[in-house]
Amino acid sequence: MTSKQPILNDLHDKLAETAYEAIEWRRYMHQYPELSFQEEKTALYIQEKLRSFGLQVTSNIGGLGITAVLEGAHPGKTIAFRADFDALPIEDEKEVPYKSQNPGVMHACGHDGHTAALLWTAKTLSEFKRSIHGKIVFIFQPAEELPPGGAKFMVEAGVLGGVDYVFGAHLDSQSPLGTMVVGEGYQMAAVDKFSIKVQGIGGHGARPHQAVDAIVIASEIVNSLQKIVSRQVDPLQSAVVTIGVLQAGSAFNIIADKALLEGTVRTFDAAVRKQVEEQIYRIAEGITAAFGATCQIDYLNGYPALYNPSAETETVRSLFVEEFSADRVVEMEPSMGAEDFSYFLLEKPGTYFRAGSRNEDPATHYPHHHPKFDFDERALENISKAFVKIANHYVM
Repeated sequence: MTSKQPILNDLHDKLAETAYEAIEWRRYMHQYPELSFQEEKTALYIQEKLRSFGLQVTSNIGGLGITAVLEGAHPGKTIAFRADFDALPIEDEKEVPYKSQNPGVMHACGHDGHTAALLWTAKTLSEFKRSIHGKIVFIFQPAEELPPGGAKFMVEAGVLGGVDYVFGAHLDSQSPLGTMVVGEGYQMAAVDKFSIKVQGIGGHGARPHQAVDAIVIASEIVNSLQKIVSRQVDPLQSAVVTIGVLQAGSAFNIIADKALLEGTVRTFDAAVRKQVEEQIYRIAEGITAAFGATCQIDYLNGYPALYNPSAETETVRSLFVEEFSADRVVEMEPSMGAEDFSYFLLEKPGTYFRAGSRNEDPATHYPHHHPKFDFDERALENISKAFVKIANHYVM
């Protein structure tokens, strides 16, 4: 038993005493979800809880962002934990007592759980102020789901000033309850969004030679964009180009004069990211010009790729082996999904990890962003235990 184990045992006892509160908080937020950049009532709810813990609360950071600072009785390092609290434009199809009461809006990614777990952590650690050597900053971030995202604005507002390390967690419906998922290096992709508006010349379907067919041009663009990854990107690199929207035409016998394409690009490497963007411009502009049409391209660089530094990730892996046992700590598999916690890790060392949240009940097996998404609420305790263990290592 290490010298830190007795206080860790006390922290575990305190978590166990207040588990019911964390579940109540999660279910309340699940019933009253709010979309990205609109989470005003959720932000007020979080602030109210944090102030009741006796913490120093600052609101409206880079928008609706919130921090709460727990200053220990002794000098030391400053660590930060982050949770997101926005919901998605999805109709909740679950039949549970805590079903969303806001039509068309749902916590379908577990952000209500992340926030409840971090509130739980903050309340627990606030009762151990005398044992803390340094500071703990609890970051509650809005708008993770919608680029440019809330993390960017909070970082630009200086939320990480004075912070030495930053850590974030996410529920994982693909991993069994009790597992903790950890991995170093690139773990989530950079995400970019683009739209291409093609302007041709409309006409009668029987006289195509008198028109410039926007549908044909858009189809050529779609086919050519699919060749960027297969023929332009180094096969040892990772990239995805997906067209999710193609809109054109109004009648079966009219040649469309306009077409709209929208899509996303996912990459890890910054040079590949830039290369793909340039290729999209070159292909779209070249094809439209060749057909005698024009195009307007709007390209949004979204979240950067999420990179977990080796040193801090290995430290957390070792801590989780101590806390949960070696067989419950599993390797994270890189994903082409995106997460704006990447902005925090560009500024400070730390790591991003996941907590398994599915059990034998099929209700917990739905993927994130599904209208029936739900999770085993015991996973909240694992997130809180993970944060407490990290705090115990760095500042206690």
